[in-house]
Amino acid sequence: MTYCLGIRLKEGLVALSDTRITSGNQTVTAKKYKLYKKGDYNIFLMTSGLRSVRDKTLTYFSEIMEEKLKDMTRMHQVVNALGEQIKRVAKEDKKMLEDSGIEFSINTIIGGQLDGDEEQKLYLLYPQGNWIKIGKGYPFTIIGNSGYGTPVLRRTISYYESSIRFALKTGFLSFDSTRVSANDVGFPIDVIVYPKGSKNLIIKRFEERELSEISHLWGDKLTQAVQEIPDDWADSVIHGSD
Repeated sequence: MTYCLGIRLKEGLVALSDTRITSGNQTVTAKKYKLYKKGDYNIFLMTSGLRSVRDKTLTYFSEIMEEKLKDMTRMHQVVNALGEQIKRVAKEDKKMLEDSGIEFSINTIIGGQLDGDEEQKLYLLYPQGNWIKIGKGYPFTIIGNSGYGTPVLRRTISYYESSIRFALKTGFLSFDSTRVSANDVGFPIDVIVYPKGSKNLIIKRFEERELSEISHLWGDKLTQAVQEIPDDWADSVIHGSD
């Protein structure tokens, strides 16, 4: 499984992904993002799903980007191009995979801005090649193992009010909630920040030892918060009263 997160804020874009890839009985570490650049503008994408589908799709897509990115002016053109390559791979491989009992699976987060875009954009693409744009009312998306890390983001992230610093903290807590609950998601993690108006992406990899103190603090704070919540309502359960 995978954990990849994209957050869209007034201040810019924030992305985070784990690096654990499972192939058969082997587990390796590899980055799950790819970068593209056109002049002063940047695009990043992150993927989850079946590795063979991912690798083939991104190979085809990179060839398209080398040839046609210079003519693209809007992010939705890039997203459509990737969607077409997903459909191409599905046409070539989906039936064979399903006949073998393997699900055709690829989900993608794409973020960035081109010269024709008035602001930065963030998109989620599905295995069918269709997509949605991540809006300001619900400004984040997770692909891969999404169940454990979603609640903390829903309770805290705001397009207008959250800073990049706050999103980085909350994004890590979302990842950490997933990591401790799923053994197929783990360190190192790659973090991408694309500040509004910037010409460059900021990329950094964190090892577990670098963030272990934050992880332990988060666990302690959760325990403390549960202890502080009023529990007199539980007396009727414990003592069997009406």
